Amino acid sequence: MSIKAWPVRGGTFVEVEREVPELRGRDLLVRVHAVSVNPVDYKVASGVGAGQQKQLGYDAAGVVEAVGPDANLFKVGDEVYYAGDISRDGTNAELHAVDERIVGRKPASLSWEEAAALPLTTITAWEALFEHMRLTPQDKGHLLMVGAAGGVGSIAIQLVKSLVPGVEVIATAGRGASQDWVRSLGADHVIGRDHLGEDVRAIAPEGVRWILSPYTAGNLDTYAQLVLPFGRVVATDEPDGLETLPLKSKSASLHWEMMFARITNEAPDVDEQGRLLTRVAEMVDAGTVRSTLTRIFEGPVPDALRQAHALLSSGGSIGKAAVRTAGSL
Repeated sequence: MSIKAWPVRGGTFVEVEREVPELRGRDLLVRVHAVSVNPVDYKVASGVGAGQQKQLGYDAAGVVEAVGPDANLFKVGDEVYYAGDISRDGTNAELHAVDERIVGRKPASLSWEEAAALPLTTITAWEALFEHMRLTPQDKGHLLMVGAAGGVGSIAIQLVKSLVPGVEVIATAGRGASQDWVRSLGADHVIGRDHLGEDVRAIAPEGVRWILSPYTAGNLDTYAQLVLPFGRVVATDEPDGLETLPLKSKSASLHWEMMFARITNEAPDVDEQGRLLTRVAEMVDAGTVRSTLTRIFEGPVPDALRQAHALLSSGGSIGKAAVRTAGSL
């Protein structure tokens, strides 16, 4: 039996036939109904050279079609969502194999596309907020969220306002539509990007306790001025040659967030990702968190993926874009 997959080859997406993925012990075989795109997709794609191909996709929602011999968390027919494993083939295929420990139960109230928009950014935001920043329900203070209209910021705002109500979110967003979007998600204060230090000080004269940053290059000196002593900066980007010494005078810390770290390093608590996805699904179904989906691309899957990647790489996207795959037709 063969299936359709949509790898990137020579800088563009193509449709190929491939064998059904072989399952490892804890794997699920998932029939993929929808995927979404993230910056990691085009970062990986940029490294695919001429004559090479790579199956991208680090978000999916679908139905369990088979389980590995050691899998015990899900059964055939279960609806799931997850972000996958960057060291394996991605989700851009009709059938995809994934370790069940990083899989969550799909929010019942969401469509396939709405669910597929959430996993990678939800894991990233959760780990940044509750593992690196160590936020608790009792915390108070200001959290600066840079680039808040993107995928991570869009879910992070909601998680903070739902679970840490004493923390005020200062969100940066450039365009009017982006500013309206982050306000709709619950941001307490919305500022532009051009006068970051001045605008933050106008809201929080004493400074901020936490900073979530997808744009750390060129901003760390400003962060060092704004962060309170013993504050925490969490970076999701990969700036070359970043000099962290400016944070020392505040005894502030810089944390790297890499949501694939657990599964690629076989962390003892790798199943924490599955648990947090299921918890967020419960929050979605309870109405305290909503999907960050803003755009669906349909039609031939290679074309839809090209369009979604073009939107993301333009820097003008808000929230998340999803692609409807063959499994949902």
